[in-house]
Amino acid sequence: MTRMLLNYVKPFFFFIPLAVLQLVVVPLIAIDSITPNLVFLLVVYYTIREGQIFGTILGFITGFLFDLFSSGLLGSSMFAFTISAFIAGYFYSENKMDINLNTYFFLVIVFLSAIVSSFIYSAINASGSGIGFLFLLVEGALLPSFYTTLFGVPIVVFSSKKEIL
Repeated sequence: MTRMLLNYVKPFFFFIPLAVLQLVVVPLIAIDSITPNLVFLLVVYYTIREGQIFGTILGFITGFLFDLFSSGLLGSSMFAFTISAFIAGYFYSENKMDINLNTYFFLVIVFLSAIVSSFIYSAINASGSGIGFLFLLVEGALLPSFYTTLFGVPIVVFSSKKEIL
């Protein structure tokens, strides 16, 4: 019983430092306002590890908390994380968990779901501003997704050695 409870609480121990890093340090390494999303990496990792329903709920809760901490548009990260965790959950399989987490296929999953997350987040935040679809697709979705995927490389490298999270 306590092990199961620990599985539900464990992601939130990682969420707090990642949210602080996301809000304080990540803006310092931004490339022309394009930043990686470290909190999103946590959501995708636990979605692949625990399943689609767990990941979707985790995406909802962490997105909501991140919206509260970042003082951004309330619900934008929540919606983006929830939808993208649901999509990443399609890659969950108990039989292929090691392959999905410990190989570079994890980076493919991160990239695909980050495109969805970044696009939804950018579209919500840019609604009514007259920004074009191509701009949203390239600078709002593809470039942040590449940057986020780049930060997913250490997860693959270190998790193949030992379970880190």
